[in-house]
Amino acid sequence: MPATHATAAAALFSEPLSKGGPYVPEGVYEEGGHLVPEGHHGATTLTADEEQLARLGYKQELSRTWSGFSNFAISFSIISILAGCFTTFSSGWNGGGPAAIAWGWPVLAALILCIGLCLSELVSAYPTSGGIYWWASKLGGAKAGYYTGWLNLIGLLAITASVAYGCATFLDLTLGFFFTSWHSGSLHTIFLFFLGILFLASLVNIFSSHLLSIFNNISVWWHVLGALAIILILIILPAHHASVSQVFTSRVNNTGIFGTKTSGLGFLLIILPIGALLTQYTITGYDASAHLSEETHSAADSAAKGIWRSIVYSAIGGWLLLLSFLFAVQDQAKVTAGGGGVAVIFAQALTARWGGTVLLISTIGQFFCTVACMTSCTRMLFAFSRDGAVPAAKTWSRLSAKRVPIAGVILVAVVSLILTLPALIPVDVNGAPSPVAFFAVVSIGVIGLYWCFAIPIWHRWRLGDRFQPGSWNLGKKYKWIAVIALIDVVLVSWMAFMPTSNLGIPWYNGFAMKYVNYTIIVFPAFLIFLWIYWHVSVKNWFTGPKETIEKETLEMLGDKDYPSASLP
Repeated sequence: MPATHATAAAALFSEPLSKGGPYVPEGVYEEGGHLVPEGHHGATTLTADEEQLARLGYKQELSRTWSGFSNFAISFSIISILAGCFTTFSSGWNGGGPAAIAWGWPVLAALILCIGLCLSELVSAYPTSGGIYWWASKLGGAKAGYYTGWLNLIGLLAITASVAYGCATFLDLTLGFFFTSWHSGSLHTIFLFFLGILFLASLVNIFSSHLLSIFNNISVWWHVLGALAIILILIILPAHHASVSQVFTSRVNNTGIFGTKTSGLGFLLIILPIGALLTQYTITGYDASAHLSEETHSAADSAAKGIWRSIVYSAIGGWLLLLSFLFAVQDQAKVTAGGGGVAVIFAQALTARWGGTVLLISTIGQFFCTVACMTSCTRMLFAFSRDGAVPAAKTWSRLSAKRVPIAGVILVAVVSLILTLPALIPVDVNGAPSPVAFFAVVSIGVIGLYWCFAIPIWHRWRLGDRFQPGSWNLGKKYKWIAVIALIDVVLVSWMAFMPTSNLGIPWYNGFAMKYVNYTIIVFPAFLIFLWIYWHVSVKNWFTGPKETIEKETLEMLGDKDYPSASLP
């Protein structure tokens, strides 16, 4: 900051008050005869984080207590290889089999990393809780921000719902392994577990922001040590293991589409995209580092690293975990007949006690993931509501005494419940239970998130060298990394609308609506609603992000050049 501006800013926040003293801008108040930014008791100057946030138009409202590790931890926890690798494994198995999982995971993870690197550059330039929505508004205008914000919100709501329901399902499976008298698979029992998990996750989120950061720090170590324990169990205990050839070349088509064919154009363009849901769903939620940036120290650097590091470490750990599943398979045909779920593999390879232990480790990891998903979603809801883009915005942006958006937490839990109600409808495919509703919620979450990622990435790419980067950036590499990222979004869009079985396709015998991947109905309807809402009402009053700190304060802060560090 130039010396003249530094002096002016210091004067603004330290000059004693008098009856004829200086004008006090909004977001600044008197304490002990000094002007102090709101929320900074006993302080006389803004920290670097608060100063950068002020330049973006916001005063510090949320409690900035998160370390860089905590910021990484929440994205790592939401990605959660103990969640997605377990709950959507059947999607990968039925839509391609062992070879599709073994080869598809690293390839798709590399594409996802390109998206993550683009988002890292953006959060470094604009570290706000609005994250993707704010970037889109800044780079593409209010309309781009409006659509991005709603896509982000519906995506996060669906991901929260799906993770909580997956946790409930695996709690039920765990009890079935440990107790022979427990009858697993009751949809009503699973739904009750789901309600309990949402309630507990809400309580953790309501308590305090500092508790959440501790909770997520613990989650990282649970995921690392838990995944390592599972891998060791599956290496040591099974009577025998599948061969390298079986793992890397065996293909499966258990969807009923094209019969059981595992070759040809149909297998490549229809079946494999169904299996791709495993990777694309598991490695999502890394935008949480952006949504928590207003609560993170050194956010411009920490949040950027939190995004890409969470992807890289999850990609490596997830691949090793999936390979341990595949090598533990004792009978591929029976896994396929059982619906392709991991529980079938564990029942083959392990005793009930050890199988239950593996499932318990996963279930606890999924609860950590649920809590983190809810945190990310409520912070995005808070930021979007702060700018007036959500009905009843003042309610969802109101903070408690501990600076937690309690009403937002409750809303996220209620909407998650509503989204998952179709899971109460019993569905089986070829005699095996099929969680069609779960996969539909998963697909809605995936497509919502990836579409909202694409909008600011596209606008940043169009700006080229006119874009003003933050302290962490891609340098000239953005030109090709952004293109790869956008190509992956196109692939995700195709994949998310795929039916999970032939019974969900109208021209197949046995078709019924309960088998339909209702993403293809719900998501277009949602987009039509957004379009109507924009043209009928929103465009007349929504102008994008609102400043919560007055221009006089920004003028006192002056201009500041932030150091630049390109991706090595």
